[in-house]
Amino acid sequence: MDYAPLFISLKTAMTATVITFIFGIFAAWFMCRYDGKLKSLIDSVFLLPMVLPPTVVGFILLIAIGRNSPVGKFLSLFDLNLIFTWPALVLAASVVAFPLMYKTSKAAFEQIDRDILDVARTLGAGEFKIFIKLMIPNALPGILAGAVLSFARALGEFGATLMVGGSIPGRTLTVPVAIFFASESGNTKEALIWVAVIFSISLFIMTLINNNEGKSMGNYDKRKELAEDEP
Repeated sequence: MDYAPLFISLKTAMTATVITFIFGIFAAWFMCRYDGKLKSLIDSVFLLPMVLPPTVVGFILLIAIGRNSPVGKFLSLFDLNLIFTWPALVLAASVVAFPLMYKTSKAAFEQIDRDILDVARTLGAGEFKIFIKLMIPNALPGILAGAVLSFARALGEFGATLMVGGSIPGRTLTVPVAIFFASESGNTKEALIWVAVIFSISLFIMTLINNNEGKSMGNYDKRKELAEDEP
């Protein structure tokens, strides 16, 4: 049995997680500070890939980075093409996983005590320093949970990655796509093996998140008890 789809899926999911981690955190920080009239619209755009069918996301990406798009025409000058390549897989996985990282990080930032941030501002700390030194450490459990969820989402992505990455064995054939084609060809045994692999990884990820949330709540309760015991 060829294990390339698993390695491709893991490599794609890990790379997409790094990308969504960076962009998701900064997008969440920006939206926590932005109070303009377009806040609701921008927030909706960031979350849109979460509710759109993956095939719609894939089609939009095809239009955006295809050979006839401005991006595609620019890349063609250097004899480059994104469609049906591994970078296209990463792009699609990053787009569909981004809302989870963004939404989870934003919720974690919004739960931080505003008084702490205001005190730091009165002491002369800049916004970026507050973000690095205060917001990220205080929101770290939520940020990590968002990263794990993003990884799981990127690992299981099917529709968008199939449309822009195709199913080239050894290059763009991921586990979800391999399951689809194995099922279509009547190779039930192979499909079941890949289902078991994805199921095991997803179960491990969800258990990891639940354990992390349990520890975070336990630490919160302990801090609350200590605060109540103080005179």
